[in-house]
Amino acid sequence: MTQAFRLIAATGIHRGDREYQQDQVALISHPRFNGCVLGVVADGMGGRSGGRKASDQVMLTARQLFERYSPESDDAAALLKHLVHEAHIVIRLTAISAEQEPHSTVAAFIINPQGDCHWVHAGDSRIYHFSGARLMFRTSDHSYVQALVDRGEITEAEATNHPRSNVLVGCLGADADPPAATHHINRLRPGDALLACTDGLWHYFTPEELAAAVHTLGPREASELLIDKARSRARGGGDNLSLIVVKIEVLAQDDDSARKPERRDVRMGAGR
Repeated sequence: MTQAFRLIAATGIHRGDREYQQDQVALISHPRFNGCVLGVVADGMGGRSGGRKASDQVMLTARQLFERYSPESDDAAALLKHLVHEAHIVIRLTAISAEQEPHSTVAAFIINPQGDCHWVHAGDSRIYHFSGARLMFRTSDHSYVQALVDRGEITEAEATNHPRSNVLVGCLGADADPPAATHHINRLRPGDALLACTDGLWHYFTPEELAAAVHTLGPREASELLIDKARSRARGGGDNLSLIVVKIEVLAQDDDSARKPERRDVRMGAGR
């Protein structure tokens, strides 16, 4: 980027109305490269222990790979695809040894110091890219209802309330290899924002509502508002939910915190 900028960010997680927490969320600053950040959300499935083990494995794999990543020489898209397939293999091995059926979604992004952004996803956890209050792009779910939408058989609004809205056609830990759909943003600019979240959050909002919340509020305040609204709209039937909000801001020339992510996390009802 030609302008100095900084990242401000927050993560949020809530158990919802479930008995235990199977979501996982992480926002990780690179240990050696200032301004290089990895964000990951994972929605585990497969019972109390199976789902949590699956999402834990996604996080462990992500941390291990990111520690070895160099934005100066490595391919971010290749690393993210490797994250998906490596976590999938280990989750499958866990299923064999534990006689469980652990599965997980994943949505992960890397922001490099130069301002470019890469992401990958498998399942129905999403990443949104906003510019101001405008949606620029979002991931397309690997789900049964998304396939219906793509074929023009139902609308996006109808998909939200479809009785099979939770049926996935691709995720980590399934018999088939997971999809690993990638996207590239050439350069994030001041006023841009990323929102990564599991379906326990996005299910209750239109893209316009998400864009407005992220645009008008700071990351922590937006996270708190979206969690509260999702909990209210769930009316006692809410899933685990987790999210990451990252915003790009112009930095004053005399501020020495350039590209260091300032974080404010929200953990509500996050116990197992």
